[in-house]
Amino acid sequence: MTAPLDGGAEHRPPAGMVGSLGPLFRLVKDQRIAFLIVGAINTVVGTGWFVLFELLLGPTFGYMVSLLCAHVAAVLCAFVLYRRFVFRVTGHLWLDLARFELVNLTSLGINAVCLPLLVEVGHLAPIPAQLLITLVTMLVSFFGHRGFSFRRSPARGDAPAVPSDPGATR
Repeated sequence: MTAPLDGGAEHRPPAGMVGSLGPLFRLVKDQRIAFLIVGAINTVVGTGWFVLFELLLGPTFGYMVSLLCAHVAAVLCAFVLYRRFVFRVTGHLWLDLARFELVNLTSLGINAVCLPLLVEVGHLAPIPAQLLITLVTMLVSFFGHRGFSFRRSPARGDAPAVPSDPGATR
């Protein structure tokens, strides 16, 4: 379990995590805040992907194809950002990516079920309903990515990465 980084003199990354916490952690010492920052960046990037694919493919293939292409591109971008700047893990690239997509599909499923319920049954407007759902899916994503997508198990022989910070200890 990754504890929030409190800016103390000694930072010990969990097993499988890189010793140096990288450029984002030089500014932000709490993994949860880093997750929110990267999530905000990813939201902008994902929206950009949708706009791009809608302009290029939408007129011919429709917005659902644009949405599918944008999902794939956004997940790949988010995976790199979260892996590099928030969770700082090494190894298991394809396993991490598969797990990452499962967590994202879980959030998408929660969204697909809850949005119609809040709008049609709860009589909320779509935007406030989506904002409420985003709060839930954000928590699902954080704990899912931390505990599943980028989890490292010493029992399976996952060794920690070599720290790039000579002062870091295990």
